[in-house]
This record gives sequence, C-alpha cells and structure tokens, in this order.
Amino acid sequence: MRFGLTMFTTDLSMDVVELAVEAENAGFDSLWIPEHTHIPVSRKTPPPTGDAELAQEYKRSLDPLVALSFAAAATTHLRVGTGIMLPAQREPIVTAKAIATLANLSGGRFDMGIGFGWNQDEIEAHGVDFKRRRARAREHMLAMKELWSNDQAEFHGEVVSFERSWSWPKPAQPVPVLLGGGSGPKLFDQIVEYADGWIPIGGSGLEEAVPRLRQRFEDAGRDPSKLRVVPFGSHPTDAKLDHFESVGVTECVFRIPSASRDVVMPILEDQSGLIERRHS
Repeated sequence: MRFGLTMFTTDLSMDVVELAVEAENAGFDSLWIPEHTHIPVSRKTPPPTGDAELAQEYKRSLDPLVALSFAAAATTHLRVGTGIMLPAQREPIVTAKAIATLANLSGGRFDMGIGFGWNQDEIEAHGVDFKRRRARAREHMLAMKELWSNDQAEFHGEVVSFERSWSWPKPAQPVPVLLGGGSGPKLFDQIVEYADGWIPIGGSGLEEAVPRLRQRFEDAGRDPSKLRVVPFGSHPTDAKLDHFESVGVTECVFRIPSASRDVVMPILEDQSGLIERRHS
C-alpha cells in the first residue's frame, strides 16, 4: 500500500513547492490537491463538512494543474494528482492538452482524480445544470480520452462535439483516472467505463464495496488486479491502515490542514513516522 497526502493549497497556506519537497523527503508517494474555480457568495449549498460557515480554503484554492506542475518540477519521484478536479466545469479540449502536457513534463507522475462536485452555486456559474453534472463530467472525460488516444480525434456527444482534429501532446503513457464519490451502481458504472480506480472519502463500507467493484471490473472484461482504491482525506492510525490493507486498498491519502509551515510540519513528521514504521 502506498501513502499520499492532500491539502487545500492556497495563497495563505504552506507553499506548494515546499510541501511537495517535504512530502517526498518524508517518504510519501504522492501529493494531491483539490479544485474550486471560485465560490459564489450566494450559498445554495451548505458546506460539505457540516460546518455553519464554509472554510476559508475553499475560497482561496490554487489552480491544481499550475500548482502541481511546480510540485512535480521540484521533486524526482513524488506522484502529483488532482484530488479532486471537476471536469464538468472545465472545457475538455483545453483541459486535455493541459493534462497531457503536465503528465509528460512530470515523467508520467500525474494522476487525475476527478469528481462531480457538491457546490451548486459554483457549478451553475459554469453554465452546468446541477442535476446533469454527472452526465456532463462523463462526456467531458470521454472526449478527453479521444483526444489523448487518436491522432485525428473526433467526438460527438450531447454537450461536446468536434470534428476530426489534431491535438498534441498525447500522454506518453495512459493518464490514470480515479473517480470520487460514494459507492453505488451509478458511480461504479462510470468507474468501470472510463476510470482506473475509486477515491472514496474516508473509508467506511470498503469491506463490502471493494469486492463489488472488483467484480464489476471482471464482468466488464477488465483486470480487477489493476483496480486502484484510494481512500481520501484519512486521519491515519495503525489499526485503520491494517484494515485498509486487508480489504484491498492500494493507497491511503492522509489529510493535512490548510495552514502555514509551522502548523503543517509537525503533522507531516508524525505521519512520516507512521509510514516509516509500516515500511520497517
């Protein structure tokens, strides 16, 4: 099992380059950062954390692809990933080129964690029907995969349509796509169709859900041993990590608070000690 970390990187938090370097030195395998393009002041959707007020980091998050390019350039083997990106809110032709560029310049160290989004205000500001965001995210992903895979790519869907087109660079190796969300038939349908793994938040219910998803992979003719299961935003303990390993988790991503270096480093050091014990 591999170990990663995630943090809301902002203009006020620990510098993302410093964080990446310290994470690599501490023995982490990956760094993941989320995406929010903006947060409308109107609040149709309550905070997903259950708090009365939306935390400041949601309002100030960095662009993930730009930030991760700096993180990748400052490290040698640390994988960098979006955790998560919101493809329904992104123009797919431009995004496909940006991701392929980052994937290649990082030496294939980029993972594309995606989700559907929870913030109705934010999604609708992009011209997306909140109730149709899952279908739109799927179509954007399928269009991007066409651009990555074919010298003359063509796609015709409900919301994305382009004639045969040239678009380089192509990823030198396939971009791993991991889809976030709660377990269920609709989510697993999309994972099996176009993704390589699942990003559940936390880790409850994995003992029952992971075998179901593996079976779905096998039924679709995909190799279940290649399925990646990456619980996200975990507060790790030895017992929790033992459980994750026993149910087939491939990587656990620890949560780091969006804070200054003085706050982050002691937490990073504690988590590094946990990783070191498990590797010994």
